[in-house]
Amino acid sequence: MAEVRRVGMLTGGGDAPGLNGVIRAVTMRCIEDYGYDVVGLKRGWKSLLSPESDTVMPLGVGDVRYILQEGGTILGSSRTNPYKNEGDAQKVVDQMQEFGVDALVAIGGDDTLGVARRLHEDFGTQVIGCPKTIDNDLSATDTTFGFDTAVSIATDAIDKLRTTAKSHERVVVVEVMGRHAGWITWGAGLASAANVTLIPEVEPDLDQIANIFKERAENGEKWGLVAVSEGVTLSEEFMTQTAERDEFGHVRLGGIAETLAKEIENRTGIETRHVVLGHLQRGGTPTAFDRILSTRYGLRAAEAVKNGEWGKMVALRGNDIVTVSLDEAVAETKTVPDDLYRVVETFFG
Repeated sequence: MAEVRRVGMLTGGGDAPGLNGVIRAVTMRCIEDYGYDVVGLKRGWKSLLSPESDTVMPLGVGDVRYILQEGGTILGSSRTNPYKNEGDAQKVVDQMQEFGVDALVAIGGDDTLGVARRLHEDFGTQVIGCPKTIDNDLSATDTTFGFDTAVSIATDAIDKLRTTAKSHERVVVVEVMGRHAGWITWGAGLASAANVTLIPEVEPDLDQIANIFKERAENGEKWGLVAVSEGVTLSEEFMTQTAERDEFGHVRLGGIAETLAKEIENRTGIETRHVVLGHLQRGGTPTAFDRILSTRYGLRAAEAVKNGEWGKMVALRGNDIVTVSLDEAVAETKTVPDDLYRVVETFFG
């Protein structure tokens, strides 16, 4: 195990409220408690694969003290996959040495942490993972930071759309982020009292949905709200905006709300509109919960560096922040269990 003098940090994948909280906590604990030098590596794994003149960002206590309430990430991000092309992973390891980075804190979702896991296994890279995804779909942790903020934003949006739906006697279908897991939609649908909540884990029943709004109209409520995850399918294929894929093979989803709105209108005769929340769910100030959780994650990640817990990810288990193996962290997608979906299904209508 190599001695640690300089700790590097990077943020990969989509931004999430709370990223700056992790950066702040790691930096302050590493400097003030452990005496390490800390640098940020800008633009995710791209920082170590295709570095630019500003890639290495020295971080001091004064640089991070007041970034906790800021959304996004001061280190920038990218969807760069060092294992896409042969030899690129070795370049990443060599660049870490060139930058004098002895230990790396990788903050990201399953793609970013999957790369971290492979680097540790293939090269013995001294890396600690920190779970980041608004989708809350990472295994081995109860909650990821950014999720609470995303649910709060989506809930607020659906609350606001209710007023225009009622005023104009329309059904409004709201498309919420969530590729394979419907956690955000589940939470926002339940919290906002949406009339129907649809998630990727459960195949939608179009006849049931149409009947719900027909019955509402018969009872004098010719309006309603549907919360639907972008990953919901009406066939076996995702609805996509483009056929292009990112470096991890993901397509850009979009279109389920528009398609569903047309189906509802055709089946019920009620005017139906759709709204796509998109990246609004990622932006803005993190909630107090996410500020606290990201801070606790960052402090424990710094402690893991000090302890040499390489190949581990920090995780929330109950009220405790612990470390788990990166293997466990990326083993499978955490989806909404059936019993929780039945909770929200109780309020359909």
